[in-house]
Amino acid sequence: MALTKISVRGAREHNLKGINIDLPRDALIVITGLSGSGKSSLAFDTIYAEGQRRYVESLSAYARQFLEMMQKPDVEHIDGLSPAISIEQKTTSRNPRSTVATVTEIYDYMRLLWARVGVPYSPATGLPIEAQTVSNMVDRVMELPEGTRLYLLAPVIRGRKGEYRRELAEWQKAGFTRVRIDGEIYPIEESPKLDKKLKHDVEVVVDRLAVKEGLETRLADSFEQALRLADGLAYVDLADGVVPGREGEEDTGDKMKGTGVPANRIVFSERFSCPVSGFTIEEIEPRLFSFNAPQGACPTCDGLGEKQLFDPQLIVPNEMLSLKKGAVVPWAKSNPPSPYYMQVLGSLAKEYGFDLTTPWQDLAEESRTVILHGTKGKRVPLTFKDGRKQYTVNKAFEGVVGNLNRRLLQTESAWMREELAKFQTAQPCETCGGARLNEKARAVKVAHTDISEPTRMSVSDAKEFFLTLDAQLGPQQQQIAKAILKEINERLGFLDNVGLDYLNLDRTSGTLSGGESQRIRLASQIGSGLSGVLYVLDEPSIGLHQRDNDRLLETLKRLRDLGNTVIVVEHDEDAIRQADHVVDIGPGAGVRGGEIVAQGTLKQVLKSKKSLTADYLTGRRRIEIPAKRRKGNGKKLTVHGARANNLQNVTASIPLGTFTCVTGVSGSGKSSFTIDTLYASAARTLNGARVIAGAHDKVTGLEHCDKVIEIDQSPIGRTPRSNPATYTGAFTQIRDWFAGLPESKARGYKPGRFSFNVKGGRCEACQGDGLIKIEMHFLPDVYVTCEECGGKRYNRETLEVKFKGLSIADVLDMTVEDAEGFFKAVPPIRDKMAMLNEVGLGYVKVGQQATTLSGGEAQRVKLAKELSKRSTGQTLYILDEPTTGLHFEDVRKLLEVLHRLVEQGNSVIVIEHNLDVIKTADHILDLGPGGGVRGGEIVAEGTPEKIVKEKRSYTGQYLGPLLTRQAETAA
Repeated sequence: MALTKISVRGAREHNLKGINIDLPRDALIVITGLSGSGKSSLAFDTIYAEGQRRYVESLSAYARQFLEMMQKPDVEHIDGLSPAISIEQKTTSRNPRSTVATVTEIYDYMRLLWARVGVPYSPATGLPIEAQTVSNMVDRVMELPEGTRLYLLAPVIRGRKGEYRRELAEWQKAGFTRVRIDGEIYPIEESPKLDKKLKHDVEVVVDRLAVKEGLETRLADSFEQALRLADGLAYVDLADGVVPGREGEEDTGDKMKGTGVPANRIVFSERFSCPVSGFTIEEIEPRLFSFNAPQGACPTCDGLGEKQLFDPQLIVPNEMLSLKKGAVVPWAKSNPPSPYYMQVLGSLAKEYGFDLTTPWQDLAEESRTVILHGTKGKRVPLTFKDGRKQYTVNKAFEGVVGNLNRRLLQTESAWMREELAKFQTAQPCETCGGARLNEKARAVKVAHTDISEPTRMSVSDAKEFFLTLDAQLGPQQQQIAKAILKEINERLGFLDNVGLDYLNLDRTSGTLSGGESQRIRLASQIGSGLSGVLYVLDEPSIGLHQRDNDRLLETLKRLRDLGNTVIVVEHDEDAIRQADHVVDIGPGAGVRGGEIVAQGTLKQVLKSKKSLTADYLTGRRRIEIPAKRRKGNGKKLTVHGARANNLQNVTASIPLGTFTCVTGVSGSGKSSFTIDTLYASAARTLNGARVIAGAHDKVTGLEHCDKVIEIDQSPIGRTPRSNPATYTGAFTQIRDWFAGLPESKARGYKPGRFSFNVKGGRCEACQGDGLIKIEMHFLPDVYVTCEECGGKRYNRETLEVKFKGLSIADVLDMTVEDAEGFFKAVPPIRDKMAMLNEVGLGYVKVGQQATTLSGGEAQRVKLAKELSKRSTGQTLYILDEPTTGLHFEDVRKLLEVLHRLVEQGNSVIVIEHNLDVIKTADHILDLGPGGGVRGGEIVAEGTPEKIVKEKRSYTGQYLGPLLTRQAETAA
């Protein structure tokens, strides 16, 4: 009997309260609910973990030792499971050799295509190089008119210095009677003495013959001899006249334009070898096109396509400083500060007429070039003082960049190398221009295109290129390429369908967002064509504009239609409305969640009165549109001429004292404008940060802000010892509070006693981890609770100190919401907990390990930390998709916090796709109209009502109906 459902019984993982649920197989299932309600615990930690564990357990013990095994989830039993594949938001790989093309296997097929139908071209002549067999050569000669007299020559020496007496004697001994030296034929015994200082051309005359029927065998033998002598090359020179087809050339001594080949000569090669330059490709195999193999990688950058070079932007981060005040950071920060450098700069100032007190930005271009790049060999007088003595030397100045390069090469200190690396950035390799491949790989072309060109295209452009490539190939090439092109086009189609048409194929995996890398893996899975698999996805709509969301949902349905079960943890309204089965978990978060609030078809869930999700979907609850849009404080920030990535010389203003949304389709240039240009420039000016700003002319209006704070989704810590309490600084105050208790004072305990990171108060059996890891070889590592402390992290003596009957371990195990009430009499701790609660993290435990927090949770912890600081009313806050992982209700809470920041006079800029956030904005910058090269322009700017009227704006098209609907219900 066919299985029709997945039955989960007694799921108690994390905060799940013994859930019993039946999910239909071969369906698109959306699990939704408040953040922290238990969605991931059910989908990933229970269903996926058990499916994966059972599959791995079916393998041999030998195979299992190479696989990461999952812990058995806390569940009574699950029936109807299939092998499970999880597609999460983790970035695919940080390896700089991993790209979009390699991850999706597109590049593997491209390498095969270029190896099988590629034609090598000579870099010297630009003409195709062909490998020929002896039979091909014989056939070519036999095509000449009958009676044509010719010489068959072996070009043994080509443009090399030497006398070659020994070689001439050897050829004579081998039976050859004539040679041609520098264009003149001599009997071998009468060869002239050669000047060893000059370059010579020597060709052995292997045969002299006239074309006639029956010559084939003799010709084949002669060709074999010539090829053996000249290492695979042979010349056929016509004794009189020119090669047919080249009659336009004046005489037999004339050379083909740009090739160096006489008009009466036919060149034959049994290898892919250029007869003019000697450029040779031994064999054309797929590995020749791999930048990870020595055969194909560029020798200068080892296949990385870039090199670390000193960057003037990092050497002089603050252009408002003068040389005297330390504009040149690596020289100003030498320890101890070197008077030598200032004396050098003083001498240059005298020679080139600039002042050491002039700000860097006001120095002439010539002066800045001399300081950074030196005098290019020109000697200048440099004056130095040594005690009371003063002396002048005339020497060339190497420049700051030259000085740093020399120090980097000469130093043996790892610390010094690390320090100097802070002033370097990755820049395209000068040899391959960022193509990653060597000259031989780039010489092979398909339809006059080398393999690096389509790799640098966006997915949509590459799709167009490969779809039209077939028509540009010959009949034989088409037959070979047919199957390969089918695979490439399918994969490009999948990437296009999941909204990644703007990504360049050579984009490195480490630069992709979590949502992008998840959708890439999703595209790969569709390409694999598996059926009967359980797919579990974590918010695949992250980072997607509404326009692209529909294509993503079609892709998920296609995965389902192949015969798979697709479980998606999602908050997106469209995904919930199009699901076959919806599961709403809640009713609250953390300990208040972990129950099934509603489940079934969308119609069944919408009828539920307990479901918060149903309230928002039916309109019973909603995020209100502000009655009035803020105009701001009259000041503005303006970015002039932004050109980073795909931005097309964008100039745009953001009114200060407002809530501004930067919107646009995926890949339109939102992050390039907001993070790479605006934030980087503001951080350099306001915070003194050493970051590279994207190419732009200038940013004006920064004087109206006192600092800039970027709140992104990177983890708050990479070890389990980091947690919300340590990150926000609350843990220091909690430790101080416990150290101030009478019991602690009586025992002489200091705050360090209450830290689980240092010796003293922590449990030494587990070193403050609370768990002990036991390695099990081919079984999964087992983490057992420490017997000594029972998982409390502290030793018995420390745990004896209590406040209101609770030890410090009990406090760390509390939820943020409970801790706020517990410390209501301690304002510094209470305020930090209140802030975490306000941003919707009341369910998180005070001591929850940072590694278990999602990107959205980590971002809100950072936001809470910044909010708990005293506001100046002049701060610029920049957030990148703060609604990631948030339910409608959590978005409402977050918006309250962000709008309160603006009410205090601060400015908030968010990059966002969520229409509920966009509709509450005072000002919108909409980029587009498309992604990648089709984007990078300001499509519309102004209030949401103004954006709706702009026909080119995709955001406006989706925002319009929402504003209209809400206006009607309000009326």
